[in-house]
This record gives sequence, C-alpha cells and structure tokens, in this order.
Amino acid sequence: MKKKKKNKMSFKGGPRNFLIAGFVFVGILLLLSFLNEYNRKNNAINYSQFIQKVEAGDVKEVVVSGQDVKGVLKNGARFETVIPYIPKNWDMFNKHDVSVTVISQTGSFNFWYFLPFIMFIVTLVAIWYMFRQARGSSGGGSGSNVFSMGKSKAKMFLPSSIKESFDSVAGAAEAKEELKDVVDFLKSPKKFKRLGAKITRGVLLVGEPGNGKTLLAKAVAGEANCPFFSISGSDFIEVFVGVGAARVRDLFKQARRHAPSIIFIDEIDAVGRHRGSGLGGGHDEREQTLNQLLTEMDGFQTVASDSVIIMAATNRPDVLDKALLRPGRFDRRVHVPFPDLKSREQILKLHAKNIKIDPEVDLSKVARGTPGFSGADLANLVNEAALNASKTKQSMVTINDFEESRDKVMLGKEIKTMIRTPEDLKKTAYHESGHALVTLLTPDVSDPLHKVTIIPRGRSLGVSHSLPEREKYVTTRKELIAKIKVSLGGRVVEELIFDEKSTGSYSDFRAATEFARSMVCDYSMSDIGTAVYSQSRGDFVYSQKQQS
Repeated sequence: MKKKKKNKMSFKGGPRNFLIAGFVFVGILLLLSFLNEYNRKNNAINYSQFIQKVEAGDVKEVVVSGQDVKGVLKNGARFETVIPYIPKNWDMFNKHDVSVTVISQTGSFNFWYFLPFIMFIVTLVAIWYMFRQARGSSGGGSGSNVFSMGKSKAKMFLPSSIKESFDSVAGAAEAKEELKDVVDFLKSPKKFKRLGAKITRGVLLVGEPGNGKTLLAKAVAGEANCPFFSISGSDFIEVFVGVGAARVRDLFKQARRHAPSIIFIDEIDAVGRHRGSGLGGGHDEREQTLNQLLTEMDGFQTVASDSVIIMAATNRPDVLDKALLRPGRFDRRVHVPFPDLKSREQILKLHAKNIKIDPEVDLSKVARGTPGFSGADLANLVNEAALNASKTKQSMVTINDFEESRDKVMLGKEIKTMIRTPEDLKKTAYHESGHALVTLLTPDVSDPLHKVTIIPRGRSLGVSHSLPEREKYVTTRKELIAKIKVSLGGRVVEELIFDEKSTGSYSDFRAATEFARSMVCDYSMSDIGTAVYSQSRGDFVYSQKQQS
C-alpha cells in the first residue's frame, strides 16, 4: 500500500513571492484607506450647512454615533458632519421628519483606526518569513531565522557526488604529485605517524586564474573519498562585526564532525590580507575573521578522528598575512603554473573527447600555437571551434575551425564591416610582408612563420603569426634582437615602397621598445654595466631624461 503524503502548508514560489504578496496586501489596505479618506472629505459638510439642509427638508435620514453624524439627502447624496450636544437638534429632526438611527459607541470597532497597526504587523511577518525561508533553503534547517547569520555558507559535497579525480586534471603533473601526499594521509594517516611525521595541515594553491586550482582541490577530495567543504573568502565577510568569525567556527565544527574531510577556501586573499592594511588602518570584521581562521588552523589535531585538511587558492600570495603562511598553518605551497606544450596537448585532448573532430586535426600543432594559454583558455578554444563548425553546419570540427577560434581568442572577432580602400589594403599587405620577410631571413633565432593575413581583427588591421616549435624558458640576446628586427620590418617596407610613414606601426614600436628596455634595464645586455635598473622596484631608479 502506498503511503499517503501529508499535506503540508506551503507557499509556492518561495520567500520572494510571499514578500511580494504581503506588500500587495498592504498596498490594497493603503488604497482602501486612501479612498475612504477621500470619500469622507468629499462628503463632509459643516454644522451650519447641516442645519440649513435639515430646515430646508432636504435630509432624508441620519445615523448618529456620539457627535459623528452620517446621513443621506433626499436626492440620494451622502454626507458626514459633527454636531454638538444640543437637545434642540433632536426636536429639529422630529419637526422635519428626518429618520434618526442612534448607534452606541460602546463596543464599536473602527477598522480604519487600526489600519496602520495591521500594516506594521503584516510587514514584520513577511520579512520574518523571508529570512526564515532563505536560511532554510541555504541549509540552515527549518528552524533557521534572521538570528542564525553566524552559520557557515560553505557547500558540502559528499564523496558520492564528487566525480573529479586526478585523471580529470590534464597536465599539472608536479602539482598533482605534491597533492598525492594529502590524499595518502586522508586515506591512511598511520602510514606517516609510525615514524613520527606530521602531515601538512594546510595547502595553498598559487597560480593565475584559469589554471585549475579549484579543480585540483576537488580532485583531491575525489581521490581521498572524503567530504569536501567549499566556500569563497568573501562569504565570511558581512557588515556586522563578528559574523565572519562565527562562520569560521561553524565551518570547522562541521568539518570536524565529518572528519576526515577537506575545507577549500577559494580566493582566500579576500579574508587573509595583511592586517592593518585597510582604509584607516584596517577592517575590523575582516581582521576578526582572519584571527579566528588563524586560531582554528592552529587548533587542528592530527589524530585520525579529527583529520581535517584546509586547502586554499589565490593568485595574490603577496598580499596574504605572514601569520597565515607560517609553518603550522599553510605548510605547503603548491604552484599551479600555465601549462607547458605537453600539458596543453593533454588538456586539448581532454576537452575534445566529447566533440566530433576531423581525424586530420593535429592537436599537438594546435598546442604549439597557444603558448601562454591557461587551462580555461584552452577549454574555451575547443568550445569556440565547435561553435564555429556548428554555425557553418559542418559534420565535424576541422583545423580551420581551430585556427579561427585561436585568432578570435587572441586577437578578437574578424571585422567584416570595415570599409578599406585598395590603397589601404595595399599598405597593410606590404606592412605585414615586411614582418614576414624579416622572420624568414632570421630562421635560426626566431620562431617559424605560420600565418600572414590582412583581415582586420580587434584593433589589428593585419597579423603575421609565428608558430613556436617548442617551449622556450630562456631567451638569448640574439633572439631578442631578432624580435626587434621583426617588429620594425613593417615600417622599413613602408618607407622603401611608399616613401612615407604611417601610424600602423605604433604597436610594433611599443613591442620593440619594451624588448630594448628589458635588454638594458632588466637583463644587463648593454655596455652600461651588469645591474638591474627599475622604475618600480626601487633597485636602481633611472630617469626618462635623454642625455645629449
């Protein structure tokens, strides 16, 4: 037999619709009150006018309640007035055949008198219900209300809901190797304790946005098969001082209850900045939250019944408080760098699994043409290629789609509405041919030429694109000089062919100037000495003034 479901009283649509309904109800009451007051003012007459109408025989009937009188004229019009306690008024009513009804004031109820109080109560109930439902929907339980602001906002992921593992993360081999120690401890802590070793209490993932810090943290939880608490650093901070600290205590209380577990704080720099560095010397709420976080991390126990590891991610480790980074809190710093050539190829293959790709597409070649791309950039590259193939109704994604996607990500979308004269096209073609020619004349010290186009993209009227053969971690003086030559090749051809100069070389000059400045000021590749000259770091400050 099927159990009958109990009918529970609920308001469909959630707290937002309930609040809207409450305000609509209050609005209706206000409208009725306004109409009642408007009618009363329109129907009101003074005492002298009332006496005149009674003596003229125009009054049909009246209702008397104390000194308040409401009546109807013989023509059907209604009126209201106030009369004094004069016995002759009653004789006047009898004399002119006016129907009189007297209402006792004892026990009478005036709705409009209590209307403001009713509106106040309705508004309070609506706001209370909104906070109660909002906290209940965020995991606070049915008993949550506005006073439970100190509850943690962390989302808890049970092992059964975590599908990520180290196989889900392409590349980042060194980072995964370091994080395997954390997985081993969560699985078998006795393995480390038998020789007296203490496991890392905190792991700080450092890297630029899009390189997979959050994905790595979830992969650790998936590999360790333990609960995963995820929260952002900004979720601790509130207007009221002390709320963030309460949320930190509640978060660690929940994590210990489900130990072994992992706490992951994304963008920890939002709460972990240097104390005393805010406007006016600091921020009380943020600093109290940070102090509580430091205390909770110091209170960690490394016994199996209380195995809690905290992981955090940031791309600004330089702004974090020193007390947060000391041994005993974040013991280990794991760098998550931009993927190298091999890692980029693995990431592309991972994201291309669910996409129909032409067998002739060489993803290693695509990886060569995307130096400096993060994991998120590569995922976007594959998606853009698939979108481009879908728009043209192709059966599979070709290499041309990947080329178009890469150019779109790096330079911007192709501009088809720009109107250029044949002379403009000719100048652009010669300019780009100058870059290409210099590139071909210096094959030993510059990357091989891959693509030359005069199709405008973004702010560029044309592009000469080289394809690196391998990852380069060290650049020689010859290679930097070759880059300067390639940058200036476009202007040289303009002067040789057209005997004039144009503004199209602006970005080329900026690049050449940056290369030259770096050679002199940063890499000591000049005759002025082996020193670093900087305008920002304060090592050796140099002037922009030119010496004659």
